[in-house]
Amino acid sequence: MHVVLLRFSNNKSRAAELMAGHNEWIKRGFDEGVFMLVGSLQPTLGGVVIAHNTTRAELEARVQADPFVAQDVVKAELLEVSPSKADPRLAFLLAL
Repeated sequence: MHVVLLRFSNNKSRAAELMAGHNEWIKRGFDEGVFMLVGSLQPTLGGVVIAHNTTRAELEARVQADPFVAQDVVKAELLEVSPSKADPRLAFLLAL
């Protein structure tokens, strides 16, 4: 499982013009079964993606295809997580 932090850069002002492409990138990630959760980092710091069912190299390529990353609206940081313990409601994550 991976966590992707997308922190706004100095080009944050371009987010509105690139939002449609960014939303399509998110939709594609869900449609292809890679994204499990997407949300905003508060307060208006950027976004976060929880991904699975992919290799780090594949995810790095996917992240580079995000218009926000490609146009330097956000800086991406990929974190690889190996879950070892979970609340029973999230036990399914241990099998990923």
